[in-house]
Amino acid sequence: MKISRTVETLRAQGAELDAAPRTVPGERNLKPVRSEGAWASKPLGLVWVITTYPLVAAGLEKALEGKAVVRIGPNSFAGEPSCVVLDADDMKGNLLDDLRHVRDLYLGVPLLVFAPRMDPVLALAALRNGANGFVHAAMEREQLAKAVEVVENGELAAPRQLLPYLLSRNGIPEVGDLTVRQREILEIVAEGVSNAEIGRRLYLSESTIKQHLRAAYKVLGVRNRREAVRIMHKHVQAL
Repeated sequence: MKISRTVETLRAQGAELDAAPRTVPGERNLKPVRSEGAWASKPLGLVWVITTYPLVAAGLEKALEGKAVVRIGPNSFAGEPSCVVLDADDMKGNLLDDLRHVRDLYLGVPLLVFAPRMDPVLALAALRNGANGFVHAAMEREQLAKAVEVVENGELAAPRQLLPYLLSRNGIPEVGDLTVRQREILEIVAEGVSNAEIGRRLYLSESTIKQHLRAAYKVLGVRNRREAVRIMHKHVQAL
């Protein structure tokens, strides 16, 4: 979802956004809809869930049933939601960029990142880059609803598994400082795949892959892909 493109359009055209269909995997545009007030009577107000996955949508709707009005999909609102839930698994590797642009779109609105599983690296990266909380599919419905309530009250909803992860990172390079894209590329590099093949998988040019790798090497303090992969393996073992 190219929310950055949406934000530029929003600033240029006011309430009207480009609604062009997806042309590249992961690329979507937001379209505004009319503001409604039906959610005013709900304890958690209006929760906008940004996902195209029916199972994710159904699960979150069930968790918030009776507590919030839930809007699903890539549609922004003329009004303002009480909370935004961003599906990390639906962002095609652009989560942090999309997270920042959702923040631009609804400045001050609490934002939760939802993932299919507990991922401490992703959780830490999301919280460092503006998310107010991190939730995942293994959580109970009551926990998901509670996380929405917590962030709407101005607090941080951090999974309890994050603390052991932070403690275990002693002596390990800052893998958590990698962007989602850098981490994704290094995971594919570990398969022994060439830069050209990585580019084909991710719909990126080979030169872009090289730029991401150089940036990742700098974060990890290594000189080449072999050393980077070794650190990634150590990181997985530490988890």
